[in-house]
Amino acid sequence: MGVLSEDGTGLRRRGCSCSKEDFLPEESFRSWGNYVSALKQTPSRFMDRVLTRSADQAELEVKSRSHNEMKKTLNWWDLMWFGMGAVIGAGIFVLTGLEAKEHAGPAVVLSYVVSGISALLSVFCYTEFAVEIPVAGGSFAYLRVELGEFVAFIAAGNIILEYIIGGAAVARSWTSYLATLCNQDPDDFRIHASALTDDYNELDPIAIGIIAVICLFAVFSTKGSSRLNYIASVVHIVVILFIIIAGLINADTDNYRDFAPYKVRGIFKASAVLFFAYVGFDAVATMAEETKNPARDIPIGLVGSMVITTTLYCLLAITLCLMQPYKDIDKDAPFSVAFKAVGMNWAKYVVAAGALKGMTSVLLVGAVGQARYLTHIARTHMMPPWFANVSPKTGTPINATVVMLAATAIVAFFTKLDVLANLLSISTLFIFMLVSVALLVRRYYVSGVTTTADRNKFIACIALILGSSIATSAYWGVTEDWIGYCITVPIWILATIGIKVFVPHARDPKLWGVPLVPWLPSASIAINIFLLGSIDSASFVRFGVWTVLLLIYYIFFGLHASYDIAKEYEGKDYAMTLKKTEEGNTLSTASMAVAADQKNGHANPST
Repeated sequence: MGVLSEDGTGLRRRGCSCSKEDFLPEESFRSWGNYVSALKQTPSRFMDRVLTRSADQAELEVKSRSHNEMKKTLNWWDLMWFGMGAVIGAGIFVLTGLEAKEHAGPAVVLSYVVSGISALLSVFCYTEFAVEIPVAGGSFAYLRVELGEFVAFIAAGNIILEYIIGGAAVARSWTSYLATLCNQDPDDFRIHASALTDDYNELDPIAIGIIAVICLFAVFSTKGSSRLNYIASVVHIVVILFIIIAGLINADTDNYRDFAPYKVRGIFKASAVLFFAYVGFDAVATMAEETKNPARDIPIGLVGSMVITTTLYCLLAITLCLMQPYKDIDKDAPFSVAFKAVGMNWAKYVVAAGALKGMTSVLLVGAVGQARYLTHIARTHMMPPWFANVSPKTGTPINATVVMLAATAIVAFFTKLDVLANLLSISTLFIFMLVSVALLVRRYYVSGVTTTADRNKFIACIALILGSSIATSAYWGVTEDWIGYCITVPIWILATIGIKVFVPHARDPKLWGVPLVPWLPSASIAINIFLLGSIDSASFVRFGVWTVLLLIYYIFFGLHASYDIAKEYEGKDYAMTLKKTEEGNTLSTASMAVAADQKNGHANPST
């Protein structure tokens, strides 16, 4: 761990510690008097921070607060396998059966197509940011640059929730497939606690065990994790190909006679939940800091892995529903039970082993990604800076990894899969929507470059895109009529055309750019919001409670810590990387470059 010193280097390193300086080193927390004074300034501090956007250069320079560099060891091949390892797991092996049985029938393949298109659009939006801002912060860093600190923090909280819940869901599914491999019922491996409420009373000690093993790999080495993931993913792909080939040999086309028993509404309802099956690719974006050539490797790795994954998902969904009538599909281990139903009882062991390999990869990549998110958030001091520490020996963020996986283990121990899947989809869709908005802002609005008239036209178009998308989603949720779409969809189309025709580009990508802007990010916004409208109300209540908790933490801690650290650097020459969303307060790119050149060895900053 390191703290500020007067030795000219700006840092004094010491061993691992857990003192107050490690968690609350900022001026506002030096004494109770300081804290009370800070609380009194909350409104003015909030207005200051909510209007403040970071700069690309600041996000790159803030890496120094981890005191050690992460090692650049990954290429596009590693990222592609990380992408597949991150995604192909519990979603396809568990939720496919659940959604086919209860919401979509054989049309679950179309649900995967819809959620796959949504995920692919989001992937494209991520690639441009990851290439131009190759830091461990992922979407948190991208939103801090384009939508400001406050929006980034709310997204960051949901990113953390997304990874904790996602890891917990996969860990519980790991137990289910281990039980299948051992010819046992999953409940035989869990402890029933009658004193707890439903959905939280099936305790899962095996989930904790697998998370602990994953933690050791994630802490040890990113390259080592990549090799383990590569081996596990290759085995996993072989098993998937076996399932597809053996399953199609035993296909019965009569099972497809009632293709969409729950109609279009069921397809989209399943799609919203099955988006869970694509969660994880954003973890690959957090590895940009450890990538040798981000401009080449990230687009190839992210887009390539997503195309392969979507293709495999659709083939697996088709195979499952051809093997067994959708009403007979097992919700816990659908593929294993389907092979048993067609007389290939031995195949369930192959399926279970492959599923375990796949879910192990998902847990590993998730552990690597979530720790890097927390690391970059802590670099900004919106979370305690203790989490930002990178080990000089392993080049990995040990503190963040251990804490995030401990939280994941606790959630996995108590919470059932269906509760986790719905809540996870909300957080993910919300974040992906914000990243798509941020990409439009990046291309069409730069303070000091975009004129007031162009800015106002851009804001109006964005408001119409968001408003029409929300209206479409809400209309879908309250009625089965179609007339409303004749209003909302044309508004979305006209608003997107408005950006294309009437708002000039303010910034062009330097190395890699998302194609079909503004149509691609606008479509991503619309489809993500639309899928949100298909998620159950109880999940939105849980999402709302979590967001309120985030706001409480931000008002009492995160706001004051980030405010102090910004002011600490404000008097130094490199603090000129700050830029305000208000016009006239942002320095030009040339000025920021000059400011960066004038640092002359000082500790690196961020706002």
